[in-house]
Amino acid sequence: MILAIDVHYDNHNGQVAGVAFKSWADADPDNIYVTKIEQVGDYVPGQFYKRELPGILKLLHEYDLKPEYIVIDGYVYLDGCSKPGLGKHLYDALRGNVKVIGVAKKPFAGISKAYAIYRGSSKQPLYITSAGEALSTAKLHILSMHGIYRMPIMLKKVDQLSRLNGSVYLPQ
Repeated sequence: MILAIDVHYDNHNGQVAGVAFKSWADADPDNIYVTKIEQVGDYVPGQFYKRELPGILKLLHEYDLKPEYIVIDGYVYLDGCSKPGLGKHLYDALRGNVKVIGVAKKPFAGISKAYAIYRGSSKQPLYITSAGEALSTAKLHILSMHGIYRMPIMLKKVDQLSRLNGSVYLPQ
């Protein structure tokens, strides 16, 4: 299973969404998962993971999810290779048992163009970083995801789900 995850905050509360699918090219999820998080800590520059990691781990535990891959909105390594970001902290929290791929929409200071990919006709790159998977393979996975625009369909879906307030339809 591949699991795309996104987190959204409203003041000090939030919602974590996960979209599960079998193949990188899938257009529709096999299942969706949503969990609420309360009393999210304040944003601290350079420690973004402290805000998002507990909610992601809660979602994984609550639904007993054991994906092969997790795709996050953000960086695994802030500099591409050594400075840990949310994805590296997630990879470590899962004891390296799940491959983590980060897809960031904006460049982090010092990230090189070696981590950029262009999807569709977009002139704006996505920045790919990974743990447990070779960068070249991680880039190919994201390039092969369904959708003709910059953001793959599954990543758009999980972003939208993380922003919903109220009930969410969970397919069987």
